[in-house]
Amino acid sequence: MTTQRPISSDDEHRVLQFRPRTSPSPAVHRGSGTVQPLRVAPEPLDLSRYEQPRAEPDDFRHRMLANIAALAFTIALTAIGIWLAVSIADLRRTQDCVLMGRRDCVKITTPHI
Repeated sequence: MTTQRPISSDDEHRVLQFRPRTSPSPAVHRGSGTVQPLRVAPEPLDLSRYEQPRAEPDDFRHRMLANIAALAFTIALTAIGIWLAVSIADLRRTQDCVLMGRRDCVKITTPHI
């Protein structure tokens, strides 16, 4: 049995050149590609350009309460997930026991007097 491959032409395969949207320094052309020269000194990390003046000061009490509520929700969600995983594993173990034909699969709890 022979396998047939589709005939491909050169028009189907193209390599696209990566061009950055903005060029901070003049590009150096070498061959068919464009190479950016290395910067001599890196710019200092300054976040002041992202700062915006606020009309009202931050409410740290509200922020802390929101963080505590988010932490409590995360802990509750994790606890529910663990309980659900343990319950599913226990049900699967009981179902496997019953499918094997055993009769002593279910745990019987006795009340403590």
